[in-house]
Amino acid sequence: MNKSIEYIKSLTNVQPEIGIVLGSGLGDFGETIEDKIVIPYKNIPEFPTSTVVGHEGSLIFGKVRGKNIVAMQGRIHFYEGQGIDKVVYPIKVMADLGIKTLIVTNACGGVNKEFKPGDLMLIKDHINFSGQNPLIGPNDEKGPRFPDMTYTYSNKLRELSKDVGEKLGINLQEGVYMYFTGPNYETPAEIVFARTIGADAAGMSTVPEVIVARHRGIEVLGISCITNMAAGILDQPLNHQEVIEVSNIIKEDFKNLVQGIIEVM
Repeated sequence: MNKSIEYIKSLTNVQPEIGIVLGSGLGDFGETIEDKIVIPYKNIPEFPTSTVVGHEGSLIFGKVRGKNIVAMQGRIHFYEGQGIDKVVYPIKVMADLGIKTLIVTNACGGVNKEFKPGDLMLIKDHINFSGQNPLIGPNDEKGPRFPDMTYTYSNKLRELSKDVGEKLGINLQEGVYMYFTGPNYETPAEIVFARTIGADAAGMSTVPEVIVARHRGIEVLGISCITNMAAGILDQPLNHQEVIEVSNIIKEDFKNLVQGIIEVM
């Protein structure tokens, strides 16, 4: 990790206070970053690269509404086969660069039947159904062996986000995100189970990154873009192209919301 940090610091002296993980189809947020320095993942020593459509694969340093930020334009998923350590490697790098807040975003399926494609959901909690945990193994002494997860997603940041959404006329849902490894979409039976145990949305990312961020004491805000209804709710198959298309429809609201949140942080 030292090689990654040294390389990044050789290219930018920006000291980010906020980290942003941009999910499938949400990478256009990078256009809003001012004074930006773009560093492709493939150029950073020891840094993993994403193989998924809709994930560009760059770290962007710069400013949003006057705040120093670093954005991951594309994330690593466990289903890509690189291992859980690679999934969370970028979060550890951002933590070592000094971020205090992480805004993590994703595209996901709606489990709550009151939701609809195009909704934005603030994550209030998550369910880890993957059987994976990035903290397994020797403890990284930069955080506690047994981190508390009671307040994983910041109540303060959610309330702030609701205020921003109301001012912008963006209706925000709120709910529980359930993490499946993928890459196959969930079965209808799995979605019934997810709903039964309290999930409102299901997806293939976010949770490992959030666990590591909380282990490091970083405050977390989670925003999900509901790009489709999960399996079995509508009588139609699921596909990744639909995820990208709906993300494109909602991207202006998403950009305005995140910019507004950062401004008042």
